[in-house]
Amino acid sequence: MNDIALVAGAGLIGGTMNAIAGGGSFVTLPALITAGVPALNANASSAVALVPSGLASAYAYRRDFQDFDGVRFRDMALLSVAGGASGALLLEYTPQSVFNFLVPFLLLFGSLAFAFGRQAGAFLRERIHITPGMLLVSQFVLGIYGGYFGGAVGVMMLAAWSLMTSASIAAMQPARNLLNAAMNATATLFFVVGGLVWWRQTFTLFAGAIIGGYFGAHYARRIDPARARLVISFLNAGMTVYIFWRTFGR
Repeated sequence: MNDIALVAGAGLIGGTMNAIAGGGSFVTLPALITAGVPALNANASSAVALVPSGLASAYAYRRDFQDFDGVRFRDMALLSVAGGASGALLLEYTPQSVFNFLVPFLLLFGSLAFAFGRQAGAFLRERIHITPGMLLVSQFVLGIYGGYFGGAVGVMMLAAWSLMTSASIAAMQPARNLLNAAMNATATLFFVVGGLVWWRQTFTLFAGAIIGGYFGAHYARRIDPARARLVISFLNAGMTVYIFWRTFGR
């Protein structure tokens, strides 16, 4: 029962985080690992469980989608799907022991990207000439990362789009939710067929995540984004330290 409560609560928090600013897997993945799910299966199960909450958030933003500078939103979606499939296949062929070692460093990378990605995007925007093709290539690469691990991929998309387009953050949020859900949904198909999903924990996570995803999207417009990002950044850092300790310090 303690594991069920832990996983359900993590789903609620993770779904809310994804709807507001991203980073939900920083809560759901450690929760599943703590509940006894092997890291690779926990990563796959977390991705599967968060798909419905991502779709719920995308539905809440359904009237707000728009194309980027010189790039059709449809093309971005197709590349997100292709990248998600590639990342999922890469994960399926990663040995469990290798992924166990990689998880803390993937979390660390994602935490840094979440905390400083937008600032890095703004810095590079002043120094790099961007073409529409570069935006499409970056979206495919982000799709691979999203299918393989996905931690902070939503924030990475915002950072890339801030660098490569003139769209406002408010205009990017609907696309972030839908494209994140698209790459995760695609990866989910591979995880299910590959037998990587632990279903009892996944359904428990799903129940909390879909509630958090919908209400998080509903209230996201009323929350100060800077304050939300600061709180989530500290939470991500704490979870990363915990997984490093669990992997190397025990």
